[in-house]
This record gives sequence, C-alpha cells and structure tokens, in this order.
Amino acid sequence: MRGMVEGTREAASAQHHRLLDAIGTRIVEGELAPGARLLTADVAAEQGVSRSAMREVVRVLETMGLVEVRRRAGVEVLPADRWSPYAPEVIRWRLDGSGRLRTLHELSQLRSAIEPLAARLAASHAEAEQRAAIVKAVLGMVEHGDRADQPAYLQHDIDFHAAVLRGSGNPYLAGLADVVAALLHGRTAHALMPRRADETALRLHQDVAAAITARDPEAAAVAMAAIVSEADDAVEAMATPAS
Repeated sequence: MRGMVEGTREAASAQHHRLLDAIGTRIVEGELAPGARLLTADVAAEQGVSRSAMREVVRVLETMGLVEVRRRAGVEVLPADRWSPYAPEVIRWRLDGSGRLRTLHELSQLRSAIEPLAARLAASHAEAEQRAAIVKAVLGMVEHGDRADQPAYLQHDIDFHAAVLRGSGNPYLAGLADVVAALLHGRTAHALMPRRADETALRLHQDVAAAITARDPEAAAVAMAAIVSEADDAVEAMATPAS
C-alpha cells in the first residue's frame, strides 16, 4: 500500500512539472502574450489534467510573476518586466527558448558583476570548510575534464561556483548560487560545452581556489573575472557556425 501511495505521489509530481513547463514555456516564448487570458478549464482539458492540478500550476506561475489571478476576470498573462528574473524555472525556460544566446550573455553580464566580488570576499571571509569545498570542486573538474559536457563535470563546476558565492559571507551573493547553476545547466543541456574542458578555463578555476586559500582577494577577483569572460566567449564561439 505504501508503495502504491508513493507511486501516485510521484506521478502527480511529474504531471505537475510537465504542466508547469508546458505553460511556462508558452508564456516565455510569447505564444501566450501579455494580456492574454488563460481559461484554466480549457487548458486543463487540453492537457488532460484535473482543474485542481491546473489551479496549483497557476499558483506557482503567479509566485514567479508570469500570471496574475484577477477576481472575476480569470488568469492574465503578465509582461516580462513582471517576471521573477532569478527564478530557476524562468531562467531554464528562457534558455530553452529562441532567445537562448541573449539570455546566456545577459546572465554572463550578471556574473561579471557578482562573481569576482564574491571571490574577493571569499578570500577574506571563507571558512576552512568552505575553502576545502572550493578545492574539492576544482579537483573534481580536473578529474573529469576530458568529459566536460557530462553531468559529473557539470556538478563539480556548480559546486565550485556555489562554494565561492557562499564563502563570500554575503547571504545575498550566496542566494544567487541557483542562478549560476541554472546557467551552467543550460550550457550543458544545449550542447554549449566542449567535450574536453578548455585548459585555460581549468587553470583559472585552480587560480581562484589557490588565491582564496592563500587569502589573496585581488588575485581571486582577477581570476574569477577571467573565468566569466572566457565562458561568455566560449559560448559565443560554439554557437557561431564556422564560416
């Protein structure tokens, strides 16, 4: 009986995520334009789900700023300037869409502002456990560097950047770890990572780890800035067809 209940819950969760992705993607891509009305009963029937499942998805979309439930007027799609830009789902939908390269570049601009600062602060404030996590992540990246487009390398890369952000000692910088993770996931998911990690990129990650360990804020910031710049250039190069 317990297994049946758990299976039902997992199926309901999978259905929820599929429906959320389907509607979120349509909004982000403009298929459901700002001002459009979502007829929840019709969408539920179209997707083959219950009205209660649809209402739950609408509540989630509302927390992200994609829709607004108006009394006696139904569910209205909101313009992009009302969306929660840092919601991982919104980032993923944007990366899955036609504006992927623009989104990647915009996120790189954000990273260039926050990650060198985080590295600088981490060199002064990171605790021993956090410094160890940064070093461990770099070693994992080196170990899996010949499979840089695979999940293991991706996870170590995410762990590295999250550890630096958290090591900054600033909770607002640490709170952006999921944003950076979403960007890194997007690069891998859309084949914008090389099969073999760029040697310069690996060295720069090692430089950041060494500078933070050595308590050298300036060196940590410079190396992190170079990482973000290299990543942005690499995405553009991979996305540009060879002439």
